[in-house]
Amino acid sequence: MKVLLTGSTGYIGRRLKQKFLEDKNIDLRLFVRNKKSLSSNISKNVEIFEGDTFDIEKLKLALKDIDVAYYLIHSLNKKNYKDLDKISAQNFIDIAKECGVKRVIYLGGLGVKNDNTSKHLLSRIETGEVLSSCEEVQTIWIRAGVIIGSGSTSFEIIRNLTEKLPVMTTPKWVYTKAQPIAVDDVLNYLYESLSLDAKENLIVDIGSEELSYRDMMERTANVLGLKRFLIPVPFLSISLSSYWLNIFTPVPFIVAKALIEGLKSEVTIQNNNAKKYYPKINPLSFEDSVEKAISEIKNNQVISRWSDNWGVVWEKEHTHEISDAIFVDRKIEDLKDISSQKVFKTFISIGGENGWFDYTFLWKVRGLIDKMIGGVGLHRGRRVENELRVGDSLDFWKVIDVEDNERLLLLAQMKLPGTAWLEFKIEDSKLIQSAYFYPKGVLGRLYWYCLIPVHYFVFKNMIKNIIQNAKKP
Repeated sequence: MKVLLTGSTGYIGRRLKQKFLEDKNIDLRLFVRNKKSLSSNISKNVEIFEGDTFDIEKLKLALKDIDVAYYLIHSLNKKNYKDLDKISAQNFIDIAKECGVKRVIYLGGLGVKNDNTSKHLLSRIETGEVLSSCEEVQTIWIRAGVIIGSGSTSFEIIRNLTEKLPVMTTPKWVYTKAQPIAVDDVLNYLYESLSLDAKENLIVDIGSEELSYRDMMERTANVLGLKRFLIPVPFLSISLSSYWLNIFTPVPFIVAKALIEGLKSEVTIQNNNAKKYYPKINPLSFEDSVEKAISEIKNNQVISRWSDNWGVVWEKEHTHEISDAIFVDRKIEDLKDISSQKVFKTFISIGGENGWFDYTFLWKVRGLIDKMIGGVGLHRGRRVENELRVGDSLDFWKVIDVEDNERLLLLAQMKLPGTAWLEFKIEDSKLIQSAYFYPKGVLGRLYWYCLIPVHYFVFKNMIKNIIQNAKKP
């Protein structure tokens, strides 16, 4: 079976891709905005087509000869995402019909249209309606609410609030009902949809038990062995709640606001199709989902995170190349008798709980400032402790290139008056550490000049401590 997977660098897409690669009966093809977002060894196992759903000709090439196509695309990180999502879905289903695709499988969100439906949820519903509008192509529309798994947006919010705040003042939205589901169960529904014995369009609502968000936080606290107190208050607006989540959780303000707006509406199952068409799938309980997610985090087994595909890193028209940089701060240290493998292993452990090789408090201050102005901050941390891959988020950086025992290149995703990179490179028995900056106007240049004294101490100590750590047995 020839399968096209879109969104393969996102939270669900990465995990579904891994599941497909283990199935010898699937001939997998990926449709990505930029091939750089994929690991170099992936091309040995799959076909890769570069482009997006707004480029009709490239979309035709991607969908040619495909039996089943997975639509895991959204534009939440763009201002006009609601309009873009509809255009994208219409393009996709039109070309799918033209190319003779038999089935499209779409993952959307639970919920119904009414006056309280948030813009984000409404966009997901409208996307499903567009994909289901073509009689010639069958659409299986899987609808999930709160997805619980290591690295999921919902779980990272719930876990961070529960771990960091012994006492929480909670607005009335914490009593909104939802039906959470484990990420592994979501993957099972998506995977089983490939061979589902059904001819008509289907809407399949999935989830486990019905819980309020307060219930979820209290049960998460129990699994973590924590005692937490939730004090309900009649105020805390959407904006205040969004800032609250922005400060205490890894999600940036724009994501927090979209999610909080959605909490006005209950996201519960509206049909029985999950049990009818997928009788072998028995969703995990909420507690079991949380325990599995925590176990994966503790054992460095996190496959994907919500932030993997966040930002405009892979969109060529929005990124400068490193060669465009006007300012460069470069430090060089001789490796002497230290192996390049040890040095590489040391500098790819940077960030997250491991810190930044001295002056970590300055990084935390910069992260806090970034959070306060709506940026991503440092709370995103790392996916796992001692491994990095292209596409990983690393505090307020994104990994855009990594070569074993040679190079790590990071692109800044914090709020900046310009574009910044941080590079670690091993060459001719030397470690070369370079900070690059492409300023945006006069403000960008002032920003760089003001930080020169800070950069001197931070970057000087960083490279020296990388070498010192690499010397350790």
